Amino acid sequence: MLAFALTALTGFFAIMNPIGNTPIFVGLVDDLDPPQRRTVARRAVLIAFVIVALFTVFGNLIFRLFGITLPAFQVAGGILVFLVGYQLLHGRESAIHHPIPGERGPREVRDVAITPLALPILAGPGTISTALNFANGSSDPVHIGLVLGAFAVICLATYLAFLSGEKLIDHLRPSIIRVVTRLMGVIITVIAAQMVMTGLSHGVRLG
Repeated sequence: MLAFALTALTGFFAIMNPIGNTPIFVGLVDDLDPPQRRTVARRAVLIAFVIVALFTVFGNLIFRLFGITLPAFQVAGGILVFLVGYQLLHGRESAIHHPIPGERGPREVRDVAITPLALPILAGPGTISTALNFANGSSDPVHIGLVLGAFAVICLATYLAFLSGEKLIDHLRPSIIRVVTRLMGVIITVIAAQMVMTGLSHGVRLG
């Protein structure tokens, strides 16, 4: 059980990549005040945990119920991530994530936490498929509990990493933040392309 828990912990850490996702968080919330940044970080992590927990327990049922496959989910997630990356490359001037220049109300803050942070960046196809693999259709509460416990630890690590990113914002000049934002836009679009390619290749093999 300990070996399985450590394996799940390592797998989730690799796929969630809290350190790698922190610059993305910085790029998305650089114009928010500190309380709003903490709210975004907390909500994004909690929503990601709930999404992955649902798929861990009911994943196969959810896919069968809606008649979808994991490759289709990967392609759709890749498209969403690409849109986010495109917006970051252009200084996030899109109305999707910044409807009023210089202002973000509670709804916009909540929307950023839900998408793109919680879904599909944190709880994306890779994270969900990892959780499904670890759960492996098991109905054993201890087994499921170990998977969820490992993911909860990584969610906590992600939250702490995001808080470090919040402190980083306060010490960086706006010009540096803009460079980081556009750099993350490039990286996110590449991640999106990889997600789409993976989904298409898996879909071809399934077909």
